[in-house]
Amino acid sequence: MRINRDMLLKIANDTVSKYVGTDPTLLAIYLQGSLLGESPLIGNTADIDLFFIHTDEVGIEREIIRVSDEVHLDISHHPHKLYRQLRELRVHPWLGPAVYSCKIMYDPQHFVDFVQASVRGQFSSVENVLSRVRKQARHAREMWESFYTQPHPPDPQEASLYLHALEHAANAVAGLSGQNLTERRFLLDLPAMAEAVNKTGLYAGFLGLLGAPAVEVETMRSWLTDWKNAYVALPTSGTPIRLHPHRWLYYERAVEVILNSPKTHDALWPLWRTWTHAICVLPADSPHHSAWQKAGEQLGLLGAAFIERIAGLDAYLDMVEELVESWARENGG
Repeated sequence: MRINRDMLLKIANDTVSKYVGTDPTLLAIYLQGSLLGESPLIGNTADIDLFFIHTDEVGIEREIIRVSDEVHLDISHHPHKLYRQLRELRVHPWLGPAVYSCKIMYDPQHFVDFVQASVRGQFSSVENVLSRVRKQARHAREMWESFYTQPHPPDPQEASLYLHALEHAANAVAGLSGQNLTERRFLLDLPAMAEAVNKTGLYAGFLGLLGAPAVEVETMRSWLTDWKNAYVALPTSGTPIRLHPHRWLYYERAVEVILNSPKTHDALWPLWRTWTHAICVLPADSPHHSAWQKAGEQLGLLGAAFIERIAGLDAYLDMVEELVESWARENGG
């Protein structure tokens, strides 16, 4: 089945109509994510990111609903009080940008309309931009410090924490010029974000911290079966929603497309990140650990070489922090 943006928007609208007719607690619904752009598909797959705002407390924070093998709904449920503190919302590093750029799908009481107008009013002020990006940079630095105080080869949880530090560091850069980076397009979009602040080298530096120079595309291709085996072995309970079974094709197709592109190493982020998160969930004695461990050692993200990556992360964070402070000086912050 060939999918296009108009089809996805229709699914989003139909979903909204279905829920507002059956859930009396719904105050508003807005759309976020790749569907706001002109090219939401990678490998003929996409998710539809909807945010439901409820008048009551929510019983479930997020759910994945299959539409087809290629498309799923990713629905977040929020209580309305989460949006009441407008000043805090403007400087929230994740929710602020989401509200700023969202498409309102259902809002009979103009709740989101008012919230969005308030957020947009001062969103791009130097003070608010700096507040958001400094939070991202600070979180990354705190994670680095947790490694620095006790340097040793990481276990899966620490390998995951390292990726979170990289994510915060890159989004500190992205936040100076635009929206946060998304999971599948993370490395596809990072070069433009770095170029916007005249720091194109930050993209190459990020690839270095992921171990990209150490592997060729055929090596990454050789990991795909073991990556899939670990993902499909995940238990039905206790697995993070981002690793829901309905999201497998969403990741797999994206990795395949990027591996067949001129910038093959951009596939490392969705591949290694989801693989690492899966290993964190699987039992410590799972047979799937060994292939992940071997791949991580090839990347220099596991084993003794990880100590060097921590030193590299320190230098990278120095550059990000210097960039933020330079931007502040240039813009009167």
